Amino acid sequence: MLNVKVLGTGCKKCQTLEASLREIIASNNIEAVVEKVDDLSAIVSYGVMTTPALVINEKVVSAGSLPKEDQILSWLKEG
Repeated sequence: MLNVKVLGTGCKKCQTLEASLREIIASNNIEAVVEKVDDLSAIVSYGVMTTPALVINEKVVSAGSLPKEDQILSWLKEG
């Protein structure tokens, strides 16, 4: 089971990333727990200075941009 986190304070890009992520997980039958992290000190603890960011199994795989769906799926499969 993957542990996936979306780091962001609630901006439009953060919401879009979370929605895309949940859709990709559901449509590909990936077992994952998705958590939304909006606490600024928690976000900074990952070394992230720009959001949205995506963390898979405690590894930051993306920060500051909206990755394409195929890239997200690739990261999930690697995780």
